[in-house]
Amino acid sequence: MENQVPFENRLNLEELNHVASQIKNEIQKVIVGQEKIIDLLLTALLANGHVLIEGVPGVAKTMIAKLLAKTISTGFSRIQFTPDLMPSDVLGTSIFNVGTSKFEFKQGPIFSNMILIDEVNRAPSKTQAALFEVMEERQVTIDGTTHKMQPPFIVVATQNPVEHEGTYRLPEAQLDRFMFKLNIGYPTLEHEIKILSDAQQRETNNPVDFVNAVVNADEIIKYQQLVTKVVVEEHLLSYIAQIVDKTRKVNSLFLGGSPRASLAILIAAKAFAALQGRDFVTPEDIKEVIPSVLCHRILLTPEKEMEGLKPETIIKSIVDTIEVPR
Repeated sequence: MENQVPFENRLNLEELNHVASQIKNEIQKVIVGQEKIIDLLLTALLANGHVLIEGVPGVAKTMIAKLLAKTISTGFSRIQFTPDLMPSDVLGTSIFNVGTSKFEFKQGPIFSNMILIDEVNRAPSKTQAALFEVMEERQVTIDGTTHKMQPPFIVVATQNPVEHEGTYRLPEAQLDRFMFKLNIGYPTLEHEIKILSDAQQRETNNPVDFVNAVVNADEIIKYQQLVTKVVVEEHLLSYIAQIVDKTRKVNSLFLGGSPRASLAILIAAKAFAALQGRDFVTPEDIKEVIPSVLCHRILLTPEKEMEGLKPETIIKSIVDTIEVPR
């Protein structure tokens, strides 16, 4: 193995890496064998991006989001999406105050810092559409008045990919507002044995009680600002643009990535590089985040869907055709 050339960071990332390591350790007190998912959740947190977690029931989608929120000493809201949920149940509504003879805005549960939306595809389209403004612009407009969200503001949503009765498919405009879509699969046999062993030794049925807060909101904001200063060379910007542009031209895709996807890859690659202890982005950082950024943003042509082709396969083939800059 060749000796790596030592380099000196222009940014001080030691504190960020220490806190990230602490968050991982806290989450892994409960979650077994999902290291990549945890790394990408941390990447999204530092990149100030929203995350959609998909997986069959019982694979700890909701739990991993709750544990991440528990490690941060900040506001947390959990919203269970159901078919009868109205936009006002999420955003809030104006209520008439008899004493003052004026309407007063009562904030909904979306007014927090870490938002867990469980089973996001259970609510009808009008409730899903209520999230458009707040996820993109970090604000809510009610009765002509704009209410700003307090940073940090991160939405983590979950959905079940196999049960479709009583669900409403997320529109492309909604999916595009999620920086990452992460797929949680079944654990390996060894990991499942460890899960059972850990559960056997716990003295409480609530695993969240084992996790402690290790960072506060102000520190998260500071790390998010630090991540924006990570260096990306000009040829890597071209590399990102070429990959996203190719998704719009390949015959097997009906819908390619948007400029929002390119920007998501850029900031996510910066955050991923920072978590590796580097203040510069490499092509490998970009390759690591691309599947989670692009796979939920593209649409296959009906013919390719009939063939059973997966978005991951197409994205990999596109990346493989673009020359890696060095």
